[in-house]
Amino acid sequence: MQASTLTLVFAAALLASLGVKFWLATRQMRHVAAHRNAVPPAFAATITLAAHQRAADYTLAKGRFGLLTMAFGAAVLLGWTLLGGIDTLNAALRDAVQPRWGDMVYQLALFVCFALIGGLLDLPFELYSTFRIEQQFGFNRMTWKLYVADMLKGLIVGALIGLPIAALMLWIMGAAGGLWWLWAWGAWMGFNLLVLVLYPTVVAPLFNKFVPLADESLKARVQALMARCGFAAKGLFVMDGSKRSAHANAYFTGFGASKRVVFFDTLLNKLSPGEVEAVLAHELGHFKHKHVIKRIASMFAISLAGFALLGWLSTQVWFYAGLGVQPSAGAPNDAVALLLFLLVTPVFGYFVSPLFAQLSRRHEFEADAYACQQASGGDLASALLKLHEDNASTLTPDPVYVRFYYSHPPASERLAALARAAVPQPA
Repeated sequence: MQASTLTLVFAAALLASLGVKFWLATRQMRHVAAHRNAVPPAFAATITLAAHQRAADYTLAKGRFGLLTMAFGAAVLLGWTLLGGIDTLNAALRDAVQPRWGDMVYQLALFVCFALIGGLLDLPFELYSTFRIEQQFGFNRMTWKLYVADMLKGLIVGALIGLPIAALMLWIMGAAGGLWWLWAWGAWMGFNLLVLVLYPTVVAPLFNKFVPLADESLKARVQALMARCGFAAKGLFVMDGSKRSAHANAYFTGFGASKRVVFFDTLLNKLSPGEVEAVLAHELGHFKHKHVIKRIASMFAISLAGFALLGWLSTQVWFYAGLGVQPSAGAPNDAVALLLFLLVTPVFGYFVSPLFAQLSRRHEFEADAYACQQASGGDLASALLKLHEDNASTLTPDPVYVRFYYSHPPASERLAALARAAVPQPA
């Protein structure tokens, strides 16, 4: 392939993906706005008009802001690639760092500077989202002190975790020969599995407080549910999610023997014990259907294909030149290849993302069906309604937007499926 061909293909894919994103976003906003003044009949008895309009306004505010962030993100991507941002940064660090500190330090410096510049560019948008949009709709509980503390902790944890794995990847790329990508893939998968094991007990407590579930009645109910489902966990914990946000959630974390169940304190404050049990039964449905294992296996397969592709592309001069970078003759290009690959693949991967969203929605339906077998379908339905209302999730999303983006089915489809599951089937 010629460098000019790659440039044209990448530019066309970027424009096409940006066009589709804008089309879908505007469809979503028009659809939500058109249905703002009337609660859908299926929800008229349970959702007030005020709550419905608040959800619509929240969706529209995020949608308008999303258009701006999409345009800015595309401009930054062009700046890093075809307009020479990566090339300029790489040349500056190569000349300043590599002669004195060597290849590894120079390449790690490239990663660090890229991440810091990217973080600074994204910072105004993150601040506006948190302290303007989330604040406006009553979700943000983050203080400036906590925000800064989180940011500093994130930088430290990112450096302690990210730099060693980056150094390992770069060392493998330079020392393992033509099949370096296979060894790098194995190291990357091992790292991800290690993070799954260590995250609940090492990383997560740096940012949130986790205390054992104190409600003995709810604890007994949850433990009985897990026993029925054959699920073993290291403990039941409550996380102080309310110190950052009013959004509610519950999840499993960890892997193997380190699995634990975590409830946001906001969730326990909003749901009844039966509703909490039903939500947890849904999560156990993912466990019973092996959705997590399937997703990990898919991640393994996709990442293997990605590493193999990178292994080939990193040896092609047109790959660098076509994306605005002049490869080095007297220094390794491994860090540059990694950065370009990470920047470019999401542009092309965007067009297959609906397939993964569809698979995820199917998994959610399967988990709901399992929850109806192990707990009350009525409690699950009422819990979903409360969470939709409290999280200001729109009840009237655009159907095309849903099919492209939603990892969870919209409330109308989930509640209809729960209602069907509650109807006794003829013998």
